[in-house]
Amino acid sequence: MGAWTDGPRKEPAPCREADTGLFEVTSRDGRGRLGRLHTAHGILETPALLPVINPNIRTIEPREMWDRYGIGALITNSYIIWKHESLKEVATKEGVHTLLDYPGVIMTDSGTFQAYIYGDVEVGVEEIVEFQKSIGVDIATMLDVFSRPDMTEEQVAQCVKETIERAPASLSAAGPTMLNGPIQGGLFKHLRTQSAQGMGEFDFAIHPIGGIVPVMERHMYKDYAKIMLASIPYLPPNRPVHMFGCGHPMLFPMSIALGADLFDSAAYALFARDGRLLTPWGTQKIGTLVEWPERMPCVSAYTPEDVRAMAKDEKTALLARYNLEVTLSELDRCKQAIRDGTLWRLAERRSHQHPALREAFLWISTSPHNKKLDLQFLDELILDDRDAARDRDQNAGKWEDAWDWIVQSQESPRKGGEPWGGEDTHVRPHINAAKKALRNHWRPQNKSGRGSQEVLVAYGTSGPWRERLSDLMVRLEHHCPGLEVMIQTPIGLLPYSLEDLNPFTHIDGPQWLWRRRPNSLSIREELEHYGMGERRIILVDLLGDGIQSRAISALEQAGVLEGNEDVKVHTEPMEKEQREKAKLHLQRRHVADKMVLLLNMDAEDVELILEDSTFVVNRLGRVKNAILADGTHIVSPRLTDGGLSIADGGAKQIHAHRTTPLPLGFEQSEPEANLSKGPAWVVVNDDAEPFVRQGRNVFHGFILGCDGWISPGDGCLLVNQKGELIGHGISQCTPREMRDFRKGVAVKTRGGIK
Repeated sequence: MGAWTDGPRKEPAPCREADTGLFEVTSRDGRGRLGRLHTAHGILETPALLPVINPNIRTIEPREMWDRYGIGALITNSYIIWKHESLKEVATKEGVHTLLDYPGVIMTDSGTFQAYIYGDVEVGVEEIVEFQKSIGVDIATMLDVFSRPDMTEEQVAQCVKETIERAPASLSAAGPTMLNGPIQGGLFKHLRTQSAQGMGEFDFAIHPIGGIVPVMERHMYKDYAKIMLASIPYLPPNRPVHMFGCGHPMLFPMSIALGADLFDSAAYALFARDGRLLTPWGTQKIGTLVEWPERMPCVSAYTPEDVRAMAKDEKTALLARYNLEVTLSELDRCKQAIRDGTLWRLAERRSHQHPALREAFLWISTSPHNKKLDLQFLDELILDDRDAARDRDQNAGKWEDAWDWIVQSQESPRKGGEPWGGEDTHVRPHINAAKKALRNHWRPQNKSGRGSQEVLVAYGTSGPWRERLSDLMVRLEHHCPGLEVMIQTPIGLLPYSLEDLNPFTHIDGPQWLWRRRPNSLSIREELEHYGMGERRIILVDLLGDGIQSRAISALEQAGVLEGNEDVKVHTEPMEKEQREKAKLHLQRRHVADKMVLLLNMDAEDVELILEDSTFVVNRLGRVKNAILADGTHIVSPRLTDGGLSIADGGAKQIHAHRTTPLPLGFEQSEPEANLSKGPAWVVVNDDAEPFVRQGRNVFHGFILGCDGWISPGDGCLLVNQKGELIGHGISQCTPREMRDFRKGVAVKTRGGIK
């Protein structure tokens, strides 16, 4: 959206002809994404709001929306234009852009909603599409069959079937005009999925999720979320998703977090006529207000009392502008949250502002994947009688799949702090992804000797822990080489070797979060994931001075150091050679565990690569670079998020240990089924190879295949059709997205191999 102004705004430039109808993603946060939709009347940045314009009742003129508010697209109804002869004549002769006096992207609806409100519309399936094309719309809509929430399963199934059957004729009538392919299916999960899969097979430009207005009108937000998760995962990811009829800002954060790209709003005008104001937390009547819920530019010179005293038309126009400005502001918050990686937290905060929205959010984040909740509570929270019959139906599928679809798109580790949000913190998708990866990849070192039957759990304070524990860890490495040291964080146990890994070490919250004495049963349950369920747990409080003494004393009391000839480990200095050897082992394990966790590598391969390695360490004791014996720089632990960056030399070493065959397609697979196979490979075609070798990014359309376990934010290796290494980089997408997109960056190249 451009800057608000009262003067004329520059006319939009058409996209390249070859790009018309293409969609690209420029930034993402999980399933939330910033994108660019290429059209003949400009490139529309998404997420975007399309205000609804009734050609007969223009509360705010379209030209003002373009000039003052920088709105790049709007939606009007082709059926209304077709039905009114005066409008039809102008649109047919001069085009819909002239009719509305609007230079940006124009989308038109087909009359489906009018059929829902008033009954049948007297226009044919092909006729309405041909009419939309004839008046020069950028995005037309086929005449689908609306399914109401009160319909039976058989009736809804017929709506879905008939809509799919209308698709070929509608696309043929549209020709080169971009066409919406709506998704129907009512409240039935399997029918929504069937509709998404069926419509997704056709060459539509955009997929609106239809039939949601009556759901929203009744505040059935849990059903709204279910509709999204039954539809969007099954649609081609390279097409924008439009929530047809959704224009309330309260729903934007959750909707965008679940994959929505476009919204349309008549609410800004309809609510204004009724004296109601939109806010991100609900709706308020102006008749009861003394102060503005949010002070927007259009009312900066007025009080609510001033506005109440205005003539009706003047008051309606001002309130419509207010509603539009509030709506655009919330959309901007969502966009910035995507850039900052905080979209889910924004949705989380908004969920507390309306009970129905909170119910929806709890349903999403506490579905059966979450083992923290018992099944009885789950039934009470998630399922009413109608839902129980539908969700437990053998054809309804598993809602866990939808949650996995969200989690697998998360980037981890991330930069920045992680604000504590109570129990909601535990079910944030990126935290789920981080915990799942840690449990799948990390394992204790297989060492015998003193300490191999115990695990020391440190707690009591937030990081950085290196300053407090570095000397102790050197002594423990020498005296108790088999001992594992774990740190209790507010979201779970973290191995000391990964002590700077986000989000575990970056939880921002009250100190009591860190000072809580760990629950032994919970710790035992976590340790079982790492094969340490039978080990003795030794707790050490990190708060205050004398940590080293307390830890050694606890180990002595537990008998770990009993009979040790070096029993004076509290005070007796270690020999320099012993200390350096212990430090080197700790540094090597720090890098090795990160390579196993973050690069999906086999522990034995990592051990071979790092066998004679040395490390560059900064003044605070953090490893900056891992160097092989021949001087080759292989990886660099990142200071910002605890992640790991691959160097050119490291890419060559890792590539040499690959045993998995060259990927020939884009079949997505479960990460758990591909543990320890190394970073994913991305196969680029001959045209792209010379550019990748020069360090240029990999663009969609130049990829021939990728490993099925690749996720956004993963380090990956770039290879040619022979499997030869040509570069390495950071993936921006999932396998399906690599397959389907034809525009935008698929991999940000970090190094080319010449």
